[in-house]
Amino acid sequence: MIGARLPLALEQGGLAVPEGRIAVFHPVADADLSALPINDCDVIQPFRPVYDAFVARGFNANVTPDGRYSMAVVCLPRAKAEARTIIAMAAACTDGPIIVDGQKTDGVDSLFKDLKKRADVSGAISKAHGKLFWIKSHDGLADWAQGPALTDGGFWTAPGVFSADGIDPASALLVDAMPAKFGKNVADLGAGWGFLSAHILTRDVNVVHMVEAGHMALECAKRNVTDERVKYHWADATTWKPKDRIDTVVMNPPFHTGRAAEPSLGQAFVSAAARILTPSGQLWMVANRHLPYEDALAANFAKVVDLGGDNRFKLFNAARPLRKRS
Repeated sequence: MIGARLPLALEQGGLAVPEGRIAVFHPVADADLSALPINDCDVIQPFRPVYDAFVARGFNANVTPDGRYSMAVVCLPRAKAEARTIIAMAAACTDGPIIVDGQKTDGVDSLFKDLKKRADVSGAISKAHGKLFWIKSHDGLADWAQGPALTDGGFWTAPGVFSADGIDPASALLVDAMPAKFGKNVADLGAGWGFLSAHILTRDVNVVHMVEAGHMALECAKRNVTDERVKYHWADATTWKPKDRIDTVVMNPPFHTGRAAEPSLGQAFVSAAARILTPSGQLWMVANRHLPYEDALAANFAKVVDLGGDNRFKLFNAARPLRKRS
């Protein structure tokens, strides 16, 4: 974790914090940034729940860089293409050192080797199963940057977006099971780049709320799903509150924020669906077969139908929400 390595770099590694603004790219919600002056930090975080967490901690937060910075800290994600894009973004807006921090399981060693070919790399603090190093100068890293791009499949996506390389098979299975009629007011929770919403819009609906926590995924969705009936929401689906009750919720909920599966995340999506639905509303949902969502569905809905699925995924239709609705 960066909280174990950054203080060592500052105390023993010869790294100094310059005066001016500091951009911290993509830190996890509980990242220990106490080694940095909070008032000078600008957290760059496009994932809404983590963005909100840093705002609650008193940090200034932005989705993308805002101006120039005297130093940048890059917290590596798992996807290499996304990691390179973030480093290129930091290089484009930073006048001083760029600190790169990540776990070995996130490919930090590979990026360290790649950057040594392109930049003046200093330090190498190895601790807590990870590494931190910094770049003093570079020859320009713009070629590493990747934004939304049109794939061979005819949709827009980007590095780090779920199912970036093709249609998710679980979502495809749900589309085949979806009913002909949905009700007029529909929500796609965890909408991603828009595959499910695109199919919902082939029905007679008045509005589809695309609720997505990933800012880049939502930007891709805006290119993929341009129907005037769509409303886009950069929001945490587990806390999102629509102005009006929802007739139907459709979702293929995420089940991890890191490497380990977190069933509680999908369970929170189930509770959120029950909270926003009308008393007669329905949920259509797909999930990995090994994930334990049955109890959450039974606790939140009066009627739950197992629609089967296949050996990898299971499908549910739930109706008449029980949980207290706000």
